Amino acid sequence: MAGSCRSITEFEKLNILGEGTYGVVYRARDSRTGHQVAVKQVKMNQERGGLPLSSLREITALQQLRHTNVLQLLHVAAGRRLTSIFLIMEYCEHDLAALVDNMPAPFPEPAVKCLMQQLFAGLDAMHRECLIHRDLKLSNLLLTDHGILKVADFGLTRVIEDPAHHMSPTVVTLWYRPPELVFGMKNYTRAVDIWSCGCIFAELLAHEPLFPAKTEVALLEMVIGLLGAPHESIWPAFRDLPLAHRFHMPHQPYSNLKQRFGFLSSTGLDLMQDLLMYDPEKRLSAIAASVHPYFRTAPLPLDPEFMPTFPRHRNYNH
Repeated sequence: MAGSCRSITEFEKLNILGEGTYGVVYRARDSRTGHQVAVKQVKMNQERGGLPLSSLREITALQQLRHTNVLQLLHVAAGRRLTSIFLIMEYCEHDLAALVDNMPAPFPEPAVKCLMQQLFAGLDAMHRECLIHRDLKLSNLLLTDHGILKVADFGLTRVIEDPAHHMSPTVVTLWYRPPELVFGMKNYTRAVDIWSCGCIFAELLAHEPLFPAKTEVALLEMVIGLLGAPHESIWPAFRDLPLAHRFHMPHQPYSNLKQRFGFLSSTGLDLMQDLLMYDPEKRLSAIAASVHPYFRTAPLPLDPEFMPTFPRHRNYNH
């Protein structure tokens, strides 16, 4: 039962899966059920001797969240010392980053549609519970052998509180970071996740990252090169953002999205454009994206059970 506290000694460690925002993640076997689980040790705040800003409130919210497309937090387990806390999560066989890295060609479009619809469904469930993920990227999207996508790694997830509540703009992995964070916005919204979804959509289609930048300046140059330069007529609050004046805006009035994704249907381009709007208030919500006409246009999304099968890369040490 979620919410129960168990001892970490009840979970047999099998192998390391990787390192998430919370810390090292490993595959384990639950001695009570025999089921495989993923175990993450929570990084404690060394100075304060307690849980970090990835706080109990977020952990509690995740325990209460039940959705097929969100990785389930099964238990919170205590270590041998009182300061050791472990999160016991569902185990999934694949992550999308490893799959894409090992695929010789992109996912076929029906498979991309299947994955994106599931991503929007899981994200909508989080957003309805007032949770912003803040670190959506391929490596944080897991896939089961039955074709079910799970949104995972909630180390940066936050509960949306008072609308005026300020949050750090230095979140979201750079390649998937929306412009409002680059420009220093602190009272941002669920729309930060939607921009990341647009980057993921493009990456799945093209088999390469959309904005593989190493610095925020390079990121802005790439974004402007694809979407054109931001200005007040398309983003009224743009010039009021704290860091907007620090960046030189090259003159680029036109979007090159259609040229970059010429193989995509008009409804597909429309969806991508609606996810990658400069103005966060104009981006689609997760639920609106999930029912976009793109998903009713041929080729139709695959049913998850008919998704391609893949060799397992997560059961072995890297």
